[in-house]
Amino acid sequence: MSTDKEASKNSKPQSLTEAHVLIVDDDAAIRESMNEFVDMSGYQSTTAASAEEALEKLSLDNIDVVITDIMLPGMDGLELTDRIKKEYDIEVIVMTGYSGDYSYEEAISKGASDFVFKPVRFEELLLRLRRVLKERLLTQERVHMLDKLKRLSITDGLTKLYNSRYFYNQIRAEIDRTSRYQRPLSLLLLDIDQFKEYNDSYGHLEGDKILVSLGRVIKSCLRKMDSAYRYGGEEFTVILPETEGDEAATVAERIRSMVAAERFYPRSHDEPCSITISIGVTEFIMEEEVAIFVQRADKAMYLSKQSGRNRVSCLFATKSK
Repeated sequence: MSTDKEASKNSKPQSLTEAHVLIVDDDAAIRESMNEFVDMSGYQSTTAASAEEALEKLSLDNIDVVITDIMLPGMDGLELTDRIKKEYDIEVIVMTGYSGDYSYEEAISKGASDFVFKPVRFEELLLRLRRVLKERLLTQERVHMLDKLKRLSITDGLTKLYNSRYFYNQIRAEIDRTSRYQRPLSLLLLDIDQFKEYNDSYGHLEGDKILVSLGRVIKSCLRKMDSAYRYGGEEFTVILPETEGDEAATVAERIRSMVAAERFYPRSHDEPCSITISIGVTEFIMEEEVAIFVQRADKAMYLSKQSGRNRVSCLFATKSK
């Protein structure tokens, strides 16, 4: 599987004719004639005389397809194919004039997308190149769609935070990591104060603006390693890895004060409005169950409600020695 860095170097072409092809052959005459033909066929073309030169160009350019001879000085074409498929998201078409020494199965096992024999008929090569590019484009579109569907399945459509289903996956993963490395882990549970009254007064569209704003404020207060979730209608959770309870309380207070300072202007109201949130803070205790951990954060949040709202309450269990 290619890394993000590799993927960024090899983004998909917007159309088949925007593809970039690298031709690798140690015979200058063959290399240049193929380069000219590929260029005339409407593709961007680059050449290399060896596998080593090809790898250097792959590290610098966005290449979609490599067409390589098997017989090369130094590293041969099959080794090159193997390297490419391990390190890049690039298609490879292998050429050979030695059909008795190299088989189609051997090239495909290295990851090649196709296999042609020399002397190469340019019309046949063009057909194979178009087929490989078409399959590449379809595959990338399918992967893009699956990634989009995955993001949608774990994301709240309104606030763009993660949803509650993904929260439980992640909290279990963080607990496993915390238990393995004996590191602190804290959890915040937030609830908008008197949100039903706000909706009843100004309508659900104005209420949605509150939810979107709260999601934005929460994200602005977090580190990259932290994650925020829309837990329910007006409830949100925040997972804080590598964070002890007192540090989590500081984060919670920062979120609370920023939310309280926000001003909203409902269409049916002349004066600006504000909202407040109640936050519960707790820290994970080794070997406790997920449900107990989450319930303790929920209880801490209700302590804030019972104490007058617009505040942060902490509830920590006794750590076992």
